[in-house]
Amino acid sequence: MLKKRFLPVIAFASGLAIWSVLAQKSSEIPSAPPLTGWMQNFTPTAAAGPALEGSLLRQDGSSQPLADFRGKLLLINFWATWCAPCIREMPSLQRLQAMRGGEDFTVIALSQDFQGWNKVAPFLERYDLSGLPVYVDEQTRIARSVRVTGLPATILLDREGKILGRLTGIAEWDSPEAVALIDYYVGR
Repeated sequence: MLKKRFLPVIAFASGLAIWSVLAQKSSEIPSAPPLTGWMQNFTPTAAAGPALEGSLLRQDGSSQPLADFRGKLLLINFWATWCAPCIREMPSLQRLQAMRGGEDFTVIALSQDFQGWNKVAPFLERYDLSGLPVYVDEQTRIARSVRVTGLPATILLDREGKILGRLTGIAEWDSPEAVALIDYYVGR
């Protein structure tokens, strides 16, 4: 009889203990990306659309389909050699690639220069950006397809090539808040 009286109390206490463990675990994973500091202007996409398609022009003149990057998070930065804010943020993109680039994540600097590699190659050499994957966006096809309206602009693609979000303007891509944003999406 005494046992029956305490059963609801025991059940409640057990449920409370399980809930507190689950609540603690779920609170460790943020439900939204951290959007502070340099990332305060990052705008997550409400609903992922179709995968981004297109090809990137390599320095050797060959094309690399964006589909080749499927399976990893991809940060595409649209820039140009004549864009002062772009020049300022390029080293931070290179450092982010060095810090986080690998199987799960890659940075791509996608030049919007109409003179293509004739303009881009000397620029990369002058600023010692050899550790950054750089391509040319022939006739700005990819930039136009994602409605880039100013430089620099950056989009983040999921593992299927769908846009997760974008940031228009300059950012320090190796800042703690940028790294936290990338880590948030890599961990999803």
